[in-house]
Amino acid sequence: MLMQPFTNFPYEPKLSHVLGGISIYDREETLGEALWIYNPNSYEDQKKIINDFIIPDFDYLTYRHRFVIFKLLESHLHDADFDFSKEFESDYEDPRTLAWDETEIMDARGFFEHVFEIASESWKDDLVRASLEDQSQW
Repeated sequence: MLMQPFTNFPYEPKLSHVLGGISIYDREETLGEALWIYNPNSYEDQKKIINDFIIPDFDYLTYRHRFVIFKLLESHLHDADFDFSKEFESDYEDPRTLAWDETEIMDARGFFEHVFEIASESWKDDLVRASLEDQSQW
């Protein structure tokens, strides 16, 4: 079973983890300021946001972990009825605060599709390597 890094707990990612790189809780004056210069609805700005903040947030994970989160994202993208805007909603019971909320993101599905597109290129070697392994042995 694939474990969370540095723990003995199973790795069970949630789609919200994809947005971890733009979580600004308690970092509004640093990370928030760096992110707010971008328009999350602009394709070119999304590219910067994803490449500079979202993808690097997964650097501490192994290729297997990246593969699992990639497959999770892929499965949600295949669900035509999935509401991606929920992933940007604030949850007052969870300290996670994103740089932009659901009212500021015009095409949440498109944002996640763009993450998928960039991750598939950035993690290409890792995804191939993991796909060649027997995932049941992790």
